[in-house]
Amino acid sequence: MIEPYLTPVETQRTESTVANSRFIATVARTETTEEVREFLAQVRAEMPDASHHVYAFRVGYANTTVEGMSDDGEPSGTAGPPVLSVLRGSKVGDVAIVVTRYFGGTKLGTGGLVRAYSEAAHIAFNALKTILKVEKQVLGIEAPYSFYEQIKRLILAHEGVILDETFTTDVTLMVEFVEPEVALFTTALMDLTAGRVMPMRLS
Repeated sequence: MIEPYLTPVETQRTESTVANSRFIATVARTETTEEVREFLAQVRAEMPDASHHVYAFRVGYANTTVEGMSDDGEPSGTAGPPVLSVLRGSKVGDVAIVVTRYFGGTKLGTGGLVRAYSEAAHIAFNALKTILKVEKQVLGIEAPYSFYEQIKRLILAHEGVILDETFTTDVTLMVEFVEPEVALFTTALMDLTAGRVMPMRLS
């Protein structure tokens, strides 16, 4: 089971200036590597005249994480790695950050670049609005009509959301729960129906 983790609520943008160079950090929620590519392409299209679009991303969280980053033409190790380091320290998953640089005419040196990109990423994540992402599970429940109202009350008590109802010989429900409630609901349902109704995991 994947533990709940923080993820961005919406796309956000912050800006900082170092020695006349502008650093514009854009952070977005990205749940697949394809979404990361689309986000990066969108930022590049918004600011096509920028000097660099340095990025880092994490898809998933903890043991299920896919990570990546790029210096995008800055000296090796001066941009992508420091941004990824800040991202890792943020405890946020399903996230991508692009730090766009407009060169201001003054070279920063390798140490200056590391500090500037780190600062841009820190500012972005300090301002970022996040929400707790909890793994969800869809259960299928087939039950006699006599249990229908009681099961609906049980679903509500366990914060379930009914996605679909089908009425044939019996009633069939598709219900979404947050993962921690699945075992609790299953036990309560078995108790209610004396073991006659057993939910099935559908996703």
